Amino acid sequence: VIGYVLAGFTISSIFHFAEDSKEMLSHLAEFGIVFLMFTIGLEFSVKHLKKMKKEVFVYGGLQVILSGLLFTGLSVWIVGMDMKSAIVLGFALALSSTAIVLKILNDNNQIQSGYGRTALGILIFQDLAVIPILLMVSFFTSESDSISVLLLETFASAIVLFLIIFIIGKYFLEKFFGWIMASGSEEIFLVAILLGVMGASYMAHFFGFTYSLGAFLAGMMIAETKYRYRIESDLIPFRDILLGVFFVTIGMLINWESLVNHGHIILGLLVGIMMIKGLIIFGILQFFIQKRTAIKTAWALFQVGEFSLAILALAYANKLISNEVNQIMIITVVLSMIITPFVLKNIK
Repeated sequence: VIGYVLAGFTISSIFHFAEDSKEMLSHLAEFGIVFLMFTIGLEFSVKHLKKMKKEVFVYGGLQVILSGLLFTGLSVWIVGMDMKSAIVLGFALALSSTAIVLKILNDNNQIQSGYGRTALGILIFQDLAVIPILLMVSFFTSESDSISVLLLETFASAIVLFLIIFIIGKYFLEKFFGWIMASGSEEIFLVAILLGVMGASYMAHFFGFTYSLGAFLAGMMIAETKYRYRIESDLIPFRDILLGVFFVTIGMLINWESLVNHGHIILGLLVGIMMIKGLIIFGILQFFIQKRTAIKTAWALFQVGEFSLAILALAYANKLISNEVNQIMIITVVLSMIITPFVLKNIK
């Protein structure tokens, strides 16, 4: 992961990619997270997820709300930001890195461990929380739509999306893969899987949600079929290649001039954000689970994640934050992600 990020930084520094080239590459790289979330979904059927209600909605909900409110307060009090900008920034900092944490937990076979399940539950809620945070940005910059209309549209879209994916998964998926298997063609089977993942991802995006949420739901539906293990083994090479591209694009976001000019601010923010976030996660979890598991989960999720970068980009495009703040926060987020693999590799 570190190698990919450093490669992206080096490539960007030497070749000075145009912004439209970076954007095109970042869209391709996003499918790395899509395939990662799909393979995670394969591990967690609907029955499995029902058993994780507490991890997702209680631990995840408390973590996002408390972290978001605290970072919002600090942004207003210390930095002097206006309330709208502070809320967006505060809740962006509440999110952790799904791509890095789940990849390393998968590599270490720790996804089913006590702290792995807790971390996964919180990350799933964070992925869901991206939607209202992005809606907040739209609401703060919208001159026409009321918040009640936006919330109603989102709720209706969520119901339609879940119903479509549930109906397809329940009544059509097993038969569909049965027909594909009858052809005896490995290539057609692989193309059918890719079609399923990308179709579910695009459907989620069409209804206003993240690509990765659609992929996760599709994975959960396929987990109910007998083809889950074969599909997982076929998709791993695609997932790993596209995740590599994703981490390269993360490295390309680092602006070395901002790193030199604002190094002391970035370092202070980096240490402060990771400490505060880790303490909040530990503080919440110690009341529900063993302290050792709570500490390990806090170490796993103390960074800021890739969806925060998407929120920062939207906030900057809508003039909620300045270019200087945007660059400082991007570098802080990326550095927190770079530190994470060193920590996760040493959690015992």
